[in-house]
Formats: sequence, structure tokens, C-alpha cells
Amino acid sequence: MDSVPSFLLSAVEVLLGIGLLFGGGEIFVKGSVALAVIFGIPQLVIGLTVVSLGTSAPELFVSAGSLLRGSDALAVSNVVGSNIFNLLVVLGGSALVLPLKVESRLVRRDIPILLAVSTAVWGMASAGRITWQGGFALIVALIINTVWEVRTVREEPEETKDAEPEINLKSVSIGWTKAILYLLIGILLLALGSEYLVKGASSAAELLGVSEAVIGLTIVSAGTSMPELITSLVAAFRGRTDLAIGNVVGSSLLNQLMVLSTSAILAGKDGLEVESILIHKDLPIMIISTMACLPIFWTNGRISRKEGALLLSLYLFYLIDQVLNKTLPSFQDEFRLVILCLFLPLSIILITWKTLNYWFKLRKTGGKHAN
Repeated sequence: MDSVPSFLLSAVEVLLGIGLLFGGGEIFVKGSVALAVIFGIPQLVIGLTVVSLGTSAPELFVSAGSLLRGSDALAVSNVVGSNIFNLLVVLGGSALVLPLKVESRLVRRDIPILLAVSTAVWGMASAGRITWQGGFALIVALIINTVWEVRTVREEPEETKDAEPEINLKSVSIGWTKAILYLLIGILLLALGSEYLVKGASSAAELLGVSEAVIGLTIVSAGTSMPELITSLVAAFRGRTDLAIGNVVGSSLLNQLMVLSTSAILAGKDGLEVESILIHKDLPIMIISTMACLPIFWTNGRISRKEGALLLSLYLFYLIDQVLNKTLPSFQDEFRLVILCLFLPLSIILITWKTLNYWFKLRKTGGKHAN
């Protein structure tokens, strides 16, 4: 009976942590943007860097907080789970609201970079640890990519520039004193939120008898991805489908180049330990989710509602597989067999057919965009 109050307390801590992270992220972004405006940083750079940093701040604080509590598994699984959640739930949910228009720049540049970084991270983790040297390499890659992003976007057509986040300069004209105050309050709320979320998640994992990696891949990652989910859904409701997609891709990239790299450096000379289940199952799923986006992005230059539903279905099956491992392990193998033999082949056939159909139409129209 004592386990029931303990579990309820853990649930309250998790929910409180998620709420504080969300509020702290919003205030942190407002203060950061205001300071950037005061220092004369161009709006384009603010949209590409500061706003993206704000939506990834919860993941950063949670992973750092996990390391301070000695939980490498939670720090890594939070990043991996957040990326899977972003690509399948945030993207899929936004497409259900409104079919998402895909900018060619995403297909040509951003998704391939995300895929390359994800594969590199998997390679680093395959030894069982991500060393501080690997973390430093990811930081260098982040700096290079940010500089390249800012330089190349200036040379893009106007419609591509419009895909970047819009900053209402009047709404952030609050003076440097308030800006610093907002920044400090945001950091405080993020720190408190990460503390409650990590504590509640660790307690829940212990009470449920599951690993912290599983909790990090599900509850924690979903909680830290709430800013991305709400930002993309609001953008989709407002018809800014380009921003909805860009938010997902940018956040997924930052989770690895900033959050994971910082965690690896903070872990010290021993590096960041990566559990075997993450190496052999969840990191490959993250890469496959990224790869699945490319053919979807190719078809007619948009993500349809059917494709959005497909992405959500994939995440639902991923969650069921995680839950079955603990609740009904005897059914897990049968469930995976059904997924491998029925659902995945049908999904691959559907995506392949749409891709080939799109390129066939494109060829018939002489290379012009096929609708």
C-alpha cells in the first residue's frame, strides 16, 4: 500500500517538473531574445539560434541534472527519446492539423545533416560510451553548422527565409534589466523543473521496476518535448507549416549537437555511459525515423494527413513495445513479429509507391513540381 502514495508523489513531481520546464523555457526565450535585440544581433540569427536554444533548454537541463544525480542512462535516453518523439509525434500531429509544406532546403540540407549527425552519434555510442572528446567534436560541429546556417540562409530565396521563426521585436522591447531578470528566472525554473522531473522519473522507474532508460525514452522525453509540440501545433494552426517542420528538425539537431555533447563533456574523463539497449534498439529507431522523413518529404513537397497518421502510428507501436516489455513480456515477441511482418512492410510499400509516383509525375512534367 505504501507504494501507491509513493507513486502518486512521483507522478506529481514529474508533472510539476514538466510544468516548470515549459514555463522556464518560455521565460528564458523571452529574456534571451530581448538581450539579443538590445545587443543588435540580427533577427535572422535570433530566430536560427536563440529560439531554437529555448525549445531545447528543457532537454539540456534535464540531461545535465541527470548527470549530477549519477544517471547517465536518463541523460542519454532523454535525448534519443526526444528526437523520436519530435520526428514521429510532433511532425505527425502537426500534419494532422494541416498538411505540411516542405521547403526544398530541408530536403537538400537539413534532413541529410540530421541523418549524418544521428549516424555519427550512434557510431560514437557503439563503444558503450560517448567520450568527452566526442562531445567536443559535436560542439565544434554545432558551431560550424550554425555559422553555415546563418550564412547560407542569407543567400536563399525570400520564400525560404520566410520559413525561419518570426520575432515580434515590439514584444521583446523590455529593457536590459528586465531581460536579465527574465533570463535568470527562466534558468531558475528550468533548473527546478529538471530537478523535479529527474527525481520523479527516477522514483517512478524504481517503483515500476523498469530501467531509467525506459522512463527517459517515454515520460521524460515526452515532457521535455512539450515546447516543440506546442510550438509546431500552434504554427500549423496558424498556417505556418514551414515553421512547424523547421522547429522539429532544428530541435532534433540541437538535442544531439548541444545537449548530448554538453552531457558528454560534463561526464568527465570517463565519458557518458550508453546502455546496450539504447545502442542496439533505440538509437537505430531514431535513425530510421529520420530516414523515413526523407521519402515522405519528397512526395509532392508536403506531408499529408495520412502520412502524419502513419508517423503517429509508428510512435504508438514504439510505446506499446516499451510497455509490453514490463507488463506482458510473453506477448512482446509476437507483437514485434506482427510489426515486422505486416505493418512495416505495408508502410515501406506505401512510402515507396508515393515516392515513385511523385518522381514519375515529375519526369512527365519535365522536372517541374508535381502536385
